[in-house]
Amino acid sequence: MALSFAVDDKGILPDHMIVALARAGGILPAIDFAPDQIQPASLDLRLGDVAYRVRASFLPGRTTVAERIDELKLHEISLSDGAVLETGCVYIVPLLESLSLPDDIAAAANPKSSTGRLDVFTRVIADETRGFDRIHAGYHGPLYAEISPRTFPILVREGSRLSQIRFRRGHALLGAEALRALHARERLVDATSADVGEGIAVGVDLSGSLISPPPLAGEGKGGGIVGYRAKRHTGLIDVERRAGYTIADFWEPMQARPDRSLILDPNEFYILASKEAVQVPPDYAAEMVPFDPLVGEFRVHYAGFFDPGFGYAGAGGTGSRAVLEVRSREVPFILEHGQIVGRLVYEKMLARPEKLYGQGIGSNYQAQSLKLSKHFKP
Repeated sequence: MALSFAVDDKGILPDHMIVALARAGGILPAIDFAPDQIQPASLDLRLGDVAYRVRASFLPGRTTVAERIDELKLHEISLSDGAVLETGCVYIVPLLESLSLPDDIAAAANPKSSTGRLDVFTRVIADETRGFDRIHAGYHGPLYAEISPRTFPILVREGSRLSQIRFRRGHALLGAEALRALHARERLVDATSADVGEGIAVGVDLSGSLISPPPLAGEGKGGGIVGYRAKRHTGLIDVERRAGYTIADFWEPMQARPDRSLILDPNEFYILASKEAVQVPPDYAAEMVPFDPLVGEFRVHYAGFFDPGFGYAGAGGTGSRAVLEVRSREVPFILEHGQIVGRLVYEKMLARPEKLYGQGIGSNYQAQSLKLSKHFKP
């Protein structure tokens, strides 16, 4: 199909329009797309063949990323045969995809779900930009990934996919009134009294009802599992290896407390789940955004994109929990069951995707509850 729009068309480009955008020269892959690279409302971005270790994170401002790399690089690493990215270091990797966007198409990037669940801090940057993960309409130029593993060292190679990008035309974010109307039609979360405003409030589940306690816990020694805390000084994780690692080697399960609270230790990383089961109807896409950056000494959810069909009954879901990647900051902080930690905002699609999340495209987290990344054995 040719990519053409009416003047008032606004929304996120679905899979078949992403294909059309690439065919029209708006996306320029150095290597042909992989068969499963295009998702219902996004495109996976692939690492190129070299990584640059740099002194610090940066934004290019009025210059190019390549010029800043020349100023800040400590050394370069070939990714052709795979390489380990160490924790606490910052790397810049040119991506295999570059852009030549039309004047009416902008883009936004986010880590993939599996990337966020490994506590790999990943952002996309472009030339002459002053913000991360945002590419202005009409941008012509290369893309780069900034990668900083926080907890586990990771093995990556050329073609590894840590980030994804959405393309949008105009402003299609649903306001409070439109979102309430959509929730009335589709029941976007299973809460009986959902908090719907400029997004749907998402709370944390600390009840222990999602996963039974381990067999050795014994009666009276704690409730079910509410989440996992990452261990330190572990082995590395190959980002391409599915179901290859034992949970106990990397994670400590956290059992529910009688008061249904959890104390977040400073600078520790946790995997938790939302209290609400959520769904994204086929004609919409969603994103997790901070509830209020001034509330709570913690960061929630590195990976914020939810594709059309996520948790949707027609795509194999019955409402899915949003898995929350939580990193505490400088001081201990108490979370309580049901405490609001984020909001889901919804945007209209320009058209319904040809395939929804969960429909034969290798979706790893449809109908999920509390779930670690795909790299760990069930």
